[in-house]
Amino acid sequence: MTAFPTELESVRDWLRHAVSRFQAAKLTYGHGTDNAFDEAVFLVLATLNLPLDQLEPFLDARLTGVERAALHHALDRRTVDRVPVPYLTHQAWLGKFKFYVDERVIIPRSFIAELLEERLAPWVTDPDRISTVLDLCTGSGCLAILLADAFPNADVDAIDISADALAVAQHNVAEYGLQDRINLVRSDLFQNVNSEDKTYDLIISNPPYVTQAAMSELPAEYRHEPEVALAAGEDGLEAIRQIIDGARAYLNVGGILIVEAGHNRDLVEGAFADLPFTWLRTATTDDKVFLLRREDLPV
Repeated sequence: MTAFPTELESVRDWLRHAVSRFQAAKLTYGHGTDNAFDEAVFLVLATLNLPLDQLEPFLDARLTGVERAALHHALDRRTVDRVPVPYLTHQAWLGKFKFYVDERVIIPRSFIAELLEERLAPWVTDPDRISTVLDLCTGSGCLAILLADAFPNADVDAIDISADALAVAQHNVAEYGLQDRINLVRSDLFQNVNSEDKTYDLIISNPPYVTQAAMSELPAEYRHEPEVALAAGEDGLEAIRQIIDGARAYLNVGGILIVEAGHNRDLVEGAFADLPFTWLRTATTDDKVFLLRREDLPV
């Protein structure tokens, strides 16, 4: 524990102090922010239970002793222990959606979330006709909840191998009042899903895809996340191979599969050279998420 800075009195003081500490500690970002200032704003406001979009009115507010102690503890956890801010605040955001998170689940971040804002247009031409959806590797349940919002007539099955992750997902599903539309299933990908009982118009997945070499080089912040949600074998394709090999049996005629593959486009295309991948464009990338139609998948 670092020495308590008793001279810091206002939100402005603590915000400046936080940015300085983050810069000095050479933190790694990527769990909702990409720089020291935004990270500091999020941590300070969330720790003080202040609105995350209203910094200016509170900058000169003086803090109580309890509040200063809470901020000091949070800054130590972030800079000394390298704990990602969402685990400290127990909240993460995808667009307008807030989710509870802790170290039982990977922190929500997915290019698929951005695609769901547009209801997967133009690949899904009539969102209201989507009736069954499967979210593989649901983690906190974040994408399942976005799916339920994007496709209001769909029942959503959300699968994860981790009972701990499903407990967090259950909390988030309840927070959004979606217990009647989102069915949480413990399964290793398709293992506990019977294609004779149910098939889907749409399957999405943000699976583990970190290569063995990349796992060994992960910054300390990422090592707080569950390894099962990151590591995907030597080439990062362990889960993706199983998804591509198995998906056809679980898709309705005309159904589509959408999978996030991270930086592994070349590896994916090399492993499945005969498949006609469509790589989907988002605001920041055009080679991280692929789409395959049922008819293009292996039998």
